[in-house]
Amino acid sequence: MLGGLTGWHLLIILAVILLLFGAPKLPALAKSIGQSMRIFKGEVDEMKKDGKDDGANTDASTAAPSASAPTTAAPTADSTESKPKQ
Repeated sequence: MLGGLTGWHLLIILAVILLLFGAPKLPALAKSIGQSMRIFKGEVDEMKKDGKDDGANTDASTAAPSASAPTTAAPTADSTESKPKQ
């Protein structure tokens, strides 16, 4: 996975990172990476959960909408005119 990198290579890479970012910024960098990974994992889990729900309801999603489904209508110009103006 590391493509033949030895311990010395990793130490040199870590030293360069330390020189570029500085010691005080590294904890903040690690914290932001950890938060990003947590958010990413949560989104992936949510997509997996949604995918399972969609897979179980393939027949319902391809069928025509039923008559009992609620519909929402956009407000018309008449409904806005009947309100008293202040």
